Amino acid sequence: MPAVVSNSNKVPVVAENVVPENAATKSFPSVELADDAILDVEFNENAIPNSFIVILKDDISDDAFEFHKLWISDVQVQSFAKLNKYEVDAFEQSVSSLNFQQQTGGIGHVFDSPGFRGYSGLFTPEVINLLRRSKDVAVIELDSTVHTVGAATENGAPWGLSRISHRETLGLGNYNKYLYDADAGEGVTAYVIDTGINIEHEQFGGRAVWGATIPTGDTDTDGNGHGTHCAGTIGSDEYGVSKKAKLVAVKVLKSNGSGTMSDVVKGVEFAANAHVKEAKNPKSGFKGSTANMSLGGGKSPALDLAVNAAVKAGLHFAVAAGNDDADACSYSPAAAESAVTVGASTLSDTRAYFSNYGKCVDIFAPGLNVLSTYIGSNTATAILSGTSMASPHVCGLLTYFLSLAPSSDSMFSTAGITPKQLKENLLKYGTKNALSSIPDDGTPNILIYNGAGGDISDFWNSEGSAESSADDLERTVEIANDFADTQLDKAKEEIKQIINEITHVVDSVENVISV
Repeated sequence: MPAVVSNSNKVPVVAENVVPENAATKSFPSVELADDAILDVEFNENAIPNSFIVILKDDISDDAFEFHKLWISDVQVQSFAKLNKYEVDAFEQSVSSLNFQQQTGGIGHVFDSPGFRGYSGLFTPEVINLLRRSKDVAVIELDSTVHTVGAATENGAPWGLSRISHRETLGLGNYNKYLYDADAGEGVTAYVIDTGINIEHEQFGGRAVWGATIPTGDTDTDGNGHGTHCAGTIGSDEYGVSKKAKLVAVKVLKSNGSGTMSDVVKGVEFAANAHVKEAKNPKSGFKGSTANMSLGGGKSPALDLAVNAAVKAGLHFAVAAGNDDADACSYSPAAAESAVTVGASTLSDTRAYFSNYGKCVDIFAPGLNVLSTYIGSNTATAILSGTSMASPHVCGLLTYFLSLAPSSDSMFSTAGITPKQLKENLLKYGTKNALSSIPDDGTPNILIYNGAGGDISDFWNSEGSAESSADDLERTVEIANDFADTQLDKAKEEIKQIINEITHVVDSVENVISV
């Protein structure tokens, strides 16, 4: 359970509802404040002093959002001016450690994507006490450090792709055989929210591009290798699940594999907005977008909300369950209910000893001794282990199925399958009861499966539908009838054309005979 900051006895001295000078030319709503604090501040053991993430209620209007930001910036300046020397020194240490641009603190990142608005920044206790009384605010949490969740090993083999394309346990005859559809990934963009991607790696064949670098002052390179490894599992030529996917680097962690929760939230917002933009004006062949986040920290309601909002905006999301051999519900983004939370399995079909578990885990994927792309050269590879390696298998498989979604004239047409529907289909299509060492606490015993490169109509029909069996049957019958009617109409037209052509030939022959 997250801890909370107790009510302060200190009475705020900053102006509570001041209208900023630069807002005088526009009519803004006022900021509603309760008499007492109505929110607690959540934090975990990795909290960063003076740095906060503030998430606003999702129904806040555009004008109210703009005014709120102006208001909080002004009250922060006023509050900072009242700090004593000791408080200023402590605050400036936070400014320095985070490379924050404003010496007096204030707003850093602004979050503004469909269904998700807020900001992060450095704020005084007085300002936070005001925010706790604001009726526009949904969540306040202390920013925290996050980190990658993979660890290097020295032994193993590239077995993961083989495992996800076979229902049965791997043996000598199939441990190195990946069965897949060669068109998998075509038309789908996969966002890798991590340490970056070695986009020049030859395994990406020019399909990897740089999207954004979120940490202030950092470079557009993967100095860690974790993100490149994940990207390789999603979509590299040799090690990838979906070998034709477009890969986009969203760098939220630095070269040491760590970063701040606010940077991660900003990275999720970037991916969501980029997807929405591409979906509104799609290029020919665009099928949708996926995202992978193989990182974690303590519990963060802000990050969970950001991921859920991104999924609601249409982004198909996979996240790592975590490597603490503990309940995944205690970690973020593993606890984000709309994403696919992934635990790690082994070559011998057991739950990996480090993998988190519990009802927040949705499915398992290979995560021990996984070979993939790396940094250091454009041919580098590495073998890593962790739920960080399991999650990109699922992101790759979401990409795989999304790219192979039936066309609109198919009886299995998905008509633009939603992330919720694709997640449910993925779970229903997975191999059941394949793993050992699964706790009897609601942890699902499901291993991902790609259909072995063959007919995957079962994935799209009632076996993998989000609806009940009765609804499925009714929908399938309706679709089949519509499909049959369409084919009948086409057949009638073709017969009509054939008759016309025969009539034309007969007329031509008669004309020749008459001559």
